[in-house]
Formats: sequence, C-alpha cells, structure tokens
Amino acid sequence: MNAVSSVESLKLIKDSARDFAEQYIRPHYMEWDETQHFPMDVMHKLGEHGFLGVLVPEEYGGSGLGYQEYISIIVEISKVCSSMGLSVAAHNSLCTGHTMMFGNEEQKKKYLPKLASGEWVGAWGLTEPGTGSDAGRMKCVAEKDGDHWVINGTKNFITHGASGHLAVVIVRTGELLDSHGMTAFLVERGTPGFNAGKKENKLGMRCSETAEMVFDNCRVHESMMLGKEGEGFIQAMKILDGGRISIAALSLGIAKGAYEASVKYAQEREQFGKPIAQFQGISFKLADMATKIQAAELLTRKAADLKNNGKKVTKMGAMAKLYASEAAVSISNDAVQIHGGYGYTKDFPVEKFYRDSKLCTIGEGTSEIQRVVISRLIMKGDI
Repeated sequence: MNAVSSVESLKLIKDSARDFAEQYIRPHYMEWDETQHFPMDVMHKLGEHGFLGVLVPEEYGGSGLGYQEYISIIVEISKVCSSMGLSVAAHNSLCTGHTMMFGNEEQKKKYLPKLASGEWVGAWGLTEPGTGSDAGRMKCVAEKDGDHWVINGTKNFITHGASGHLAVVIVRTGELLDSHGMTAFLVERGTPGFNAGKKENKLGMRCSETAEMVFDNCRVHESMMLGKEGEGFIQAMKILDGGRISIAALSLGIAKGAYEASVKYAQEREQFGKPIAQFQGISFKLADMATKIQAAELLTRKAADLKNNGKKVTKMGAMAKLYASEAAVSISNDAVQIHGGYGYTKDFPVEKFYRDSKLCTIGEGTSEIQRVVISRLIMKGDI
C-alpha cells in the first residue's frame, strides 16, 4: 500500500468510527453514565462493524488492521464517550490481544472469531484487591489436579468482569514473587466456580463495566492454558506494552473531545461584548491544549509505528501513555475552566471528560509506574 492510499484508508476508517459513535453512542452516553449501564447491545454492534477485532487477522474473522488504524478508532469513539472507548480498547488489546499473541492454533480458531465479531466480549484479569502494581504478590492461585487446574481467588478492577463472555486470567502456579511462577488461562463465563463479584461505583468511565471476578474451586482444563506453565507474568508484561498504546489513544480522544468542545464554546460565549476566545487568558489556554494534543499524538503514533514494525515498544509505549494521560487530565481541567459554571454541569460534555480522564493515569500502570519503566530503561542505556 502506497503512502497516499494508506492515508486515504486511515481517513475512511476514522470517518467510519466517528459516524458509528455519532449514531449509536452520542444519543445515549449521558444516560448510560448516570445509570452506570454497560450497553452490551452496542458492544455487539461494534463487533459487527469490525471495531472489536481491529488487530485480529482476517483468517480469524478480524479486520486485519494495524495500530495506526486502531488508534484512530479509539480516538474517534473516545471523543464522544471515553467509557465506550475504554471498553473497546480493553477488549481489543487485553483479552483478544493476549489470545491472539499467546494462544495456540486451536484456541485462536475457537475464540478469536467470537471475540472479533463481538458475539463475545472479553475480560482480562491481573489486578487483585491487594496487588495492583505489585503483581508478583498475587494470591489468586491455581493448583494442578490431574488434567485440570483448580483456581481460587479474586481479581478486581476488571473491565467487563461481570458481563464478559471470556476471560484471560493470570494466576499464581508457583512460588510467591517468582516471575516465572504465574500462568495464564482462558476461562469461559458459565464455568462452575467462576462468578462475578462487586461492581465498582466509579468517579468516571461509568458505563464501562468494572467488576470483580471470583474463583471458587473453578476447574479449568489444561487445554485452556495460554502458552506454557510459568509464562503468565512475562506474557502480561508484553500485553501491557501494547495496552499502553491503547490507553494513550483513549487519553488522546478525551483530550481532543474536551479541546474541540472548548474551542466551540469559546467562540460562541460572549462576555464584555466579545467572544471569550478573544481574551488572552482563554486563547492561551487553547494554545497550550492544542500543543499538548499534538505532542501526545506524535508520541502515540510513534509507539504504534514501532509496534507495527515488530520493534521493542516498552519505553515508547510507557512515554506515550504517561504523557497522553497526564495531558488528558490537564486539558479536560482547562476545558471545565473555560466553560466556567457551565463546565461544572452535565449540560456540557467537559465535566464527563474531566471525570473520565483520571482513570487514564491509573489503569494499565499508573503514571508513577510508567516513570519507573522509563527511568530503568534509560539507566540501561536505552536513551
């Protein structure tokens, strides 16, 4: 594909995602936010349009696209509703991505078509009530029993933890703190002993379901293991490398949505006989917002380019996630300020961008963890 056709293709995909968001999400997103309703019907429709198997090869029923297209899709959906952007990102990069990257041929043929089509929605379980960044101390364990593994424990803060049809779960199968003592399994909803726990009542991202997954003597056949025993943690770290590009894209969508709403409002709102955009205090805020968006997009697109070309993306993914997420918080904060009292009401979209943005600095590795990752690589000579 030459450069011109590539740009045209990217625009078509971007326009398709934007049109979907306008038609199926914008009319309902505030109602979903207020009631914390997770719209499974819209997730199925996203799958029908090819947005839930973006990176999955066509042979497994996916769209067979790359990370640049994936970023554009997440951005356009998140500009309208970042909660739905989060669900699309988590489904694609975590459960589906893990199955695609580490599943055997039989697992991929069985599960990827269901995930890519949106027939099934995926969940991914690493975090536990007592172990967030410190995943090596996880207490959710699996013990071998013949040709099955018996899982006991709880995972929390899991996107689609209650409604997801298939979960990738990383559990401890070896010694505590052993990075080779964890293993990944596929667990289908309906498996005895696999239940939904508490659904979180959140500040933002309220229509993207976040819940516990509880395992009580849940028996999983050894054929559901992803890769080999002891590879789970290493696999998870590789999945998070790509997942951080997803969160950077989500952050970018929030930032763009808040910025575009602010430009529109600043040009329409008049004080002292002229639009507030003509006051330096407002215009400089808009200039800073636009500059941060450009920087965030360049970092995110560079990380995507490395990922597309099979190059190491750990540092650049962490940088993109760190900068874009912090920029989303700053930009949505300024957006509320530009809107004044109206920005504090639910009549304008910026209060939701403000609430939603904070999750981006926490999920899939906090800003502090991103700085740990980046600084360690710098000290090893990756500058």
